[in-house]
Amino acid sequence: MKKLYYFSKSKLQFIEIRHYKTKLYAYLSVGILCSIALIFTVYSFALSWFGVDTYSSLNEENKLLHQKLNKVIGQYESLNNDLDKLLKINNELRIAADLEPVSEDEQMVGVGGGYFDNTLDFLSDNSQLKLQQAINYMEEVARKINFEKQQYLDISENLKENKKLFKSIPAIKPCKGTLAMHGFGMRVHPILKIRKMHDGIDIITDSGTPVYAAGNGIVDFIGNRAGLGLTIEIDHGFGYKSIYAHLSKTLVKEKQKISRGDLISKTGNSGLSSGPHLHYEIHHNGVKQNPNEFFFDDLSFFETSNSKK
Repeated sequence: MKKLYYFSKSKLQFIEIRHYKTKLYAYLSVGILCSIALIFTVYSFALSWFGVDTYSSLNEENKLLHQKLNKVIGQYESLNNDLDKLLKINNELRIAADLEPVSEDEQMVGVGGGYFDNTLDFLSDNSQLKLQQAINYMEEVARKINFEKQQYLDISENLKENKKLFKSIPAIKPCKGTLAMHGFGMRVHPILKIRKMHDGIDIITDSGTPVYAAGNGIVDFIGNRAGLGLTIEIDHGFGYKSIYAHLSKTLVKEKQKISRGDLISKTGNSGLSSGPHLHYEIHHNGVKQNPNEFFFDDLSFFETSNSKK
């Protein structure tokens, strides 16, 4: 093994270095230990200065987030239950608006879908479960709200249409007078003396009695009809038509829009008639109806309304 020497200035000669390997290893070990101690000291100081407070803050924030998440889940669960109650009311409104109730299958389909990225793999199992529960409630509530919006639009549109229908149905007795005994249906014609279908009713009254429109509509015809004399026909829409016959005078024009209670003519004795009266008919989708079944109010209602104008 080679020997190592160093030059001593005091002795002015080379001196052999003995056991140099052992000394070298000792110096290296001490240096490494000092470096580790220094690194650990710096790390401990940095952790105590920055890390502990940050960890404590994050831990506290995490607890608050869990509390908020639980509160959100509870609120969405409550909102979801309220929407289920609204669905039941919705069906009652649909029936009131003359619409078919919504089936449970239709309610389940609804509208909408996933609005969120549902990837939650970065969370712990408990947090992932709670957040997924909140998202599920959120999506279900959003779906039900969209579904309910559409249902209420349908109900609203149908109610608007029903308002037009209710105003258009010929639903009042068109003039003062007494209903003839023979009424609607088969009878012996008072002049022809044969059994014949009577397509309406007769209201016995003096000539010149005011005749009012039984519902909103458009005057479809004014003129003479065989046997009926001077006649007015009103198209009310929705398949309804009303006919006023044996008139002495008309006070409206063809294609004129009229409202229920508007004065349209005066009674008379024109056509094949045995005396002054109003012959009155109602048709629905081409089928002749019994007008007695459409008398829902009294003429005095319109007289009172007109007097207040």
